[in-house]
Amino acid sequence: MEQHLLQLLEAINKNSNINQKKMAELCGISIGKVNYLIHDLTHGDLIYSEKKGRNISYYLKQKGIEFLQSGIEAYHHKKVNIHQEPLTEIKQAVILAAGSRKEFNKPAGLMEIDGTTLLQRNLDILQENGINHIVLVTGYNPEAFKDHPEFSHIQFVHNSKYKWTGSMASLAAAQPFITSDFLLVEDDILIEERAIREILQHPQRDTVLISNESGSGDEAFVEIQNGYLHKISKDVHQFNRIDGEMIGISKISYDVYSKMVSEYQQNNKNPLIHYEYMLLDISRHFNIGYLKMHNLIWGEIDTRKHYETVIEKTYPMLKRKEAEFREIFIKSHLMDALDLAYEDIEDIQPFGGMTNKNFKVVIKGKEYVLRIPGNGTESMINRREEKFNAALVSKLGIDTELLYFNEETGVKIAELIPNAETLNSKMAKRQDIMELTTANFRKLHNSGLKMANYFDVFEKMDEYERLMIEAGGQPYHPFKEVKDQVMLLKRIYQGMDIKLTPCHIDPVPENMVKSGEDKLYLIDWEYSGMNDPMWDLAGHSMESNFTPEEEELFLTLYLQQDEVPLEIQQRVLMNKIFQDFLWSTWTVIKEAKGDDFGTYGIDRFNRCRENLKHDLIREMAYEYKK
Repeated sequence: MEQHLLQLLEAINKNSNINQKKMAELCGISIGKVNYLIHDLTHGDLIYSEKKGRNISYYLKQKGIEFLQSGIEAYHHKKVNIHQEPLTEIKQAVILAAGSRKEFNKPAGLMEIDGTTLLQRNLDILQENGINHIVLVTGYNPEAFKDHPEFSHIQFVHNSKYKWTGSMASLAAAQPFITSDFLLVEDDILIEERAIREILQHPQRDTVLISNESGSGDEAFVEIQNGYLHKISKDVHQFNRIDGEMIGISKISYDVYSKMVSEYQQNNKNPLIHYEYMLLDISRHFNIGYLKMHNLIWGEIDTRKHYETVIEKTYPMLKRKEAEFREIFIKSHLMDALDLAYEDIEDIQPFGGMTNKNFKVVIKGKEYVLRIPGNGTESMINRREEKFNAALVSKLGIDTELLYFNEETGVKIAELIPNAETLNSKMAKRQDIMELTTANFRKLHNSGLKMANYFDVFEKMDEYERLMIEAGGQPYHPFKEVKDQVMLLKRIYQGMDIKLTPCHIDPVPENMVKSGEDKLYLIDWEYSGMNDPMWDLAGHSMESNFTPEEEELFLTLYLQQDEVPLEIQQRVLMNKIFQDFLWSTWTVIKEAKGDDFGTYGIDRFNRCRENLKHDLIREMAYEYKK
């Protein structure tokens, strides 16, 4: 990011009349990113702008000139590190919460911030960035966490010697649960969410986050040499120059962490040493990078006075800035996608969504839906296939028209459904709604369209079992017995004459939107593919909690006949079993990685077991074995 700031300042310094499109070309970044950085430079008092007719001119302030000068000098002395390891995706975080906080009578992370806790806010930010495996090291008053059931998915580790040891002892205590590169966060830190995002994206695997000096009186000053960490100290007299202040958030590679722990356990004679000084020791032999973020709003809650400052001053400033940058972030996607001017985007409102972020946006008086995929979805969903399939069903008229779909990022813009009313399981039980739902399914299944991919549930079962083993997940008991029964059903099922058709695959009521009295849309085609059409009917029946009588009505409406043939009943029931077995295994994988789904997984596994005892299944198995 600092390199792009310098490039922009240099471009502006050479030509004040340069437009944002030309800036983007010179810096090799998007127009949206340029807009974001211009906003940051303006707020940081490095540049100012003047509007002349339809054009905008940009000028460097004195602070900007000094920043550009120092940046050019620093880059002049940098050397290439040919041994730098590639960036890896961070899925783990360690939160240090062992320090004594007697003024609060509880760990600092449990202090209230805007109706939640500081810890929960930081956990939400971590999860937004794809980090679900959290290790939290306790010390002072660990019982306080028991009053917060929302933290049940966290792996707690206790440093029983916290009174006589420094933070390195707490970090070392987490070793049994660290398996890869991780983000280290001190529990008393309140910080802008963009700081987490940018340190995760920073190319150096070992990176300390630093900012301008805060003047708090308890700063850990940092000196950088040749682009890497050189010195950390709270004693200002030890420095030739001060490059910033260490914040308390670092990205640490597994290799460097292992060396830190080894050095601490084998050679260290000072139990009070803090992790940052152990990291500094390692930096004598290994390059430890840094990310300096200018104009960053952050604070620590170490004392009652700190807490009052955070509540009264820091957090209100942070909240306003996050709202501004969130708007810029969203508008950047729209500007890049539809070649819009910033002023063309009139309104943005959150629009629900769990896996993805959805927004209702107003562009030149018209309403649209913008979808920005959630972190981690790129590993689960093939966006090229989704784009192809979504375009097919859009032309079919059972989803809205697509304006834009980026198959690399998954960003999608579509027309907003007028008078939209998202279904729920209660609404889905109504006969008038069933008639609309089954009409859509018939239109899809009988369309003759060929989707880009096949959804093979048995291949998915094998894949998920492998991933479950790799993640160290413990399958529900008796997994082997249930799997054997499912595999017997597989052989029976594959002996049936089943015509594969385009299917939605994820037919929960929430993926159906009613518009007016007689129109229903099927949305979100992330998992779509060619499959047995009974998959959609079975899935919708389960997700809507249909009774046997409601399911019979639903199937007769779909088939447009009074009776449901035996083979249809069998296929629907078999697809229920396959889905429950598959998604219960998926839940084990997710929970092994730190997610918490309550009883969702075991409930589906138990329903699978119950359906395997159904008379229809017993009869089919008996006939097959004969």
